[in-house]
Amino acid sequence: MNEKRREFSVVNKTRDIAAQNRRRGVFLLPNAITTGAMFSGFFGIVAATEGKFLYAGIALLAAMILDALDGRVARAMNAESDFGKQFDSLSDMVAFGVAPGVLAFEWGLNSLSQIGWAITFLYMACAALRLARFNIAGDSSSFSGLPSPMACGIVASAAWLWGDFFTTPPHIAVVIVMAVLVVGAALLMVSNIRYYSPKLFRIRGRIPYVSFVVLVLVLAVIFVNPPLVFFICTMGYALSGPSEYVWRRFRKSTPIEEDSDE
Repeated sequence: MNEKRREFSVVNKTRDIAAQNRRRGVFLLPNAITTGAMFSGFFGIVAATEGKFLYAGIALLAAMILDALDGRVARAMNAESDFGKQFDSLSDMVAFGVAPGVLAFEWGLNSLSQIGWAITFLYMACAALRLARFNIAGDSSSFSGLPSPMACGIVASAAWLWGDFFTTPPHIAVVIVMAVLVVGAALLMVSNIRYYSPKLFRIRGRIPYVSFVVLVLVLAVIFVNPPLVFFICTMGYALSGPSEYVWRRFRKSTPIEEDSDE
């Protein structure tokens, strides 16, 4: 009897160890994707300090794609955890807070002296505040403030565009435009303007053939000029929030005309 109990105990321990290993394996994939996003942000910082702005922009675009994947993979595999959420937040701070700030500064804001330092710090501080607020609020149908990956996309695509077309340092007028973009993206991140959450977009089951054709056309347009499409998409998303806010305020301020009987 004692031998059977021992065998049963050994079997249970073996099963527990196997179950723990399986759980660790499930959690490994989303965290590995998060690590890839953080590495892309780090590579963007290194490339920016070496003046390779085109590579820095591509690296931050890769970080945005990986950041969009890790959460979906974790939810699909039922592998969400508090550790993963905190790790993802720290990765976002590197990839979407520090990296675009360093990229903008090395690209041309350093020519503005102390003003460039102040703008860069403003962006990184606003990104940190945005991520902290998101950690408290959690997921919802909409975002309060511009998401940090989209703000990063504006900065990265602008620098990528310049590096793709020009090899000379940017003129002071172009630097001022970049400074305005960086400040605008920073303020939108900490604003209370609502933004549509892309997480609501889900593809389930089969899709129409026409939708697949449209997807192929969209990919073809992207490959024609990736930085330009990247810039247009991120700027369009950034402006969608203020545009909707102004439209709602306009609708509220417009009096409703009532028909009067004569």
